[in-house]
Amino acid sequence: MGDWIINIVTFFMQAVIIIGLTGLVVLLLRRKKSGHDDGLTLHIEALNEQRQQRHRQLDMAGKESRQRKKWLHVLCPGRKAGRDGKKTSKKQPEDNAEQGKQPRVWVLDFYGDIKASATGHFAEEVSAVIDVASADDEVVVRLESGGGLVHAYGLAAAELERLAAAGLETTVCIDKVAASGGYLMACTAGHIKAAPFAVLGSIGVVAQVPNVHRLLKRHDIDVELLTAGKYKRTLTVLGENTAEGREKFLDDLENTHRLFKDYVSWHRPTVDIEMLATGEIWYGSEALGHCLIDSVQTSEAYLVERMQQARVFSVWLEAPQSLGDRLGIAFSAGIERAGTKALGALEAARWQKH
Repeated sequence: MGDWIINIVTFFMQAVIIIGLTGLVVLLLRRKKSGHDDGLTLHIEALNEQRQQRHRQLDMAGKESRQRKKWLHVLCPGRKAGRDGKKTSKKQPEDNAEQGKQPRVWVLDFYGDIKASATGHFAEEVSAVIDVASADDEVVVRLESGGGLVHAYGLAAAELERLAAAGLETTVCIDKVAASGGYLMACTAGHIKAAPFAVLGSIGVVAQVPNVHRLLKRHDIDVELLTAGKYKRTLTVLGENTAEGREKFLDDLENTHRLFKDYVSWHRPTVDIEMLATGEIWYGSEALGHCLIDSVQTSEAYLVERMQQARVFSVWLEAPQSLGDRLGIAFSAGIERAGTKALGALEAARWQKH
């Protein structure tokens, strides 16, 4: 029995190694993507129709067999067969002039990392919506970000601000977190909604610089740092930091913090910025009391509500997957399957032993 277990585990381990080597070769051969992706595909999803379809499916599943057949006949009268066995032609839907007059809601998503890497695609999505949106339309941005680099989120906030500059009503929905740079973006909206326990605020600036000068000094390693300009380099990782350099670095942080506070105050004048710009965070229900948001509601609940009065469309741009990407995904899935099978075989053998 022991040899059988060893053979199975050996086989699966060899499979994992082969798949791993194949994936490594693919990753090495895959060329790096440029900063701007060409050939982006625009996706548009009609959320009203999606919700109606799900409603019909659930309603149908809850009906008895006879009721289900009767309901199918009501939904699809054109599919009923005549006496001659041939299906009658499906009735063409009439033009609904009123539907064309309904306002539209365009839904964009922004999931931010520390570099706000999604800003490039988000900017193009904003441009696409501005090109087609009318004065009665609304743009809903589902935002999720814990913040990151100042310049990166400054750009992302500026892209979101273009919607208001174009005269469009803008609503930001926060289900999980929009803190620091995330809140810098959110505050540009005309209306901010947040889930009860969404994290908001953190109106502050943080910087962390490691320094290994003393370690290098113990090993008699000198580092020469040459600059032109008094404050070209205030703090350094390798060299010796000075009190003057630290003071200037703190001045820069305070200046950035001041700009952050001014930006929030400009967009949300009812916020007591001096009280709230301490770097603290608040949950959605608390943030409402501090005027950081305008209402407590999840994005799903709000969009379902808007579907009663408007046509709601989710819009996003997607870059085509390269061969390397697809093989990388297949490689990861292969390793996961092989590992699962190996663990399953070991578990089965353990139960047989007992």
